[in-house]
Amino acid sequence: MTKKYIRHTLLACGALFSLSLATGTWAADVNKLVESCAACHGKGGASPEAAFPNVGGYSAAYMTGALTLYKNKERPSQLMFQAVKDLSDADIKQIAEYFAEQKFVRASQKFDPVLAKKGQEIHEQSCERCHSENGSVAGNDAGILAGQKMTYLAEQLKLFSEGKRPIPKKMKPKLEQLDKAGIDALINYYGSFQ
Repeated sequence: MTKKYIRHTLLACGALFSLSLATGTWAADVNKLVESCAACHGKGGASPEAAFPNVGGYSAAYMTGALTLYKNKERPSQLMFQAVKDLSDADIKQIAEYFAEQKFVRASQKFDPVLAKKGQEIHEQSCERCHSENGSVAGNDAGILAGQKMTYLAEQLKLFSEGKRPIPKKMKPKLEQLDKAGIDALINYYGSFQ
């Protein structure tokens, strides 16, 4: 073997070793970051508690946006304000990417089948365009609705309606057309996905 070949081989091995160390460091860092998230949102973003949404499987873009809104105190939640206050933009990106790689777990919950049927009609007319495939796809600016916790959905829709949570311009007129019965129907529809 020539010295040149050995030198190139050693350089390549060194680069691969450095890359594996960096990847391992990133994994350790992200695991440490999401450890505190798991206290409320559960391992992999699937919380057993009704009050906390399942966030595993949300898109990285959606999660980054949501965490940034909490950090800037533009989306209400005292608990989340505390959870994200010390996160850097890089931390938020890592957390978002981690949860985007997880599987969304649908909540097993009671729902009213009659209301769910009405909610399906509302969804198809007003929501399907952004919340595609019956609200089961995580888009860049849309969270997963199908199978999300009904208590969480009710709380978020109330915050939207009261103007306490920023609402996308395209969603605002559609939500304003709904009365309480329509909102309840939508919540039961999304809760019907188990």
